Amino acid sequence: MTQGHAVRRTQAERTAETRRRVLEAAAALVAAHGAHAVSLAAVGHAAGYSRGIVNHHFGSKGRLLEELIRYTQQVDAPSDASTGLGRLIQFIEAYLGGMRERSPRSEAFLKMWAESAGADPLLAPLFAERDAAFRDHIGGLIRDGVNDGSIGDTVDPSVAAVAIIGLLRGTAMMLFSTARDIPVAEIAAEVARGVERSVAP
Repeated sequence: MTQGHAVRRTQAERTAETRRRVLEAAAALVAAHGAHAVSLAAVGHAAGYSRGIVNHHFGSKGRLLEELIRYTQQVDAPSDASTGLGRLIQFIEAYLGGMRERSPRSEAFLKMWAESAGADPLLAPLFAERDAAFRDHIGGLIRDGVNDGSIGDTVDPSVAAVAIIGLLRGTAMMLFSTARDIPVAEIAAEVARGVERSVAP
């Protein structure tokens, strides 16, 4: 390739970049104003596109919010610990550690979750589906721990999963509101220790 000749991106790369920019813009708008204030036109403008581009890629506000929930819920957690309890602790530390930057992405997820609790007609069914998957994931880690002996056999994975998710999200909400003065790393470590004490044999 000659010097100065731009590398042409594939259609798939351009599509992925457009979707990423739209989702980042949507996350920033939700973080600032809540999901109820978001429209396809506003998201397109914030992302540097037209409403038509957003509509082409997502089709509706409901579909956009569905993709945004998935996008903002992603947790990059290691899973190389040798026990179920170890992997559970890794997840907890990664989940809360991801709040360190207090990014619009994290704040948008928490705001949408809070709005879904108010029976928002768009968000409530979307979060019901995503929360079921989240509970299954945490419950699976707990079951692994029960099976390998790192978690007590009296711990009910389904019940404990709900309690742990509530603890994680409640703590995250405080990190974005009244506990901004507390270092995230210290909170993450304290929550992890508390969970470990509560489920260990």
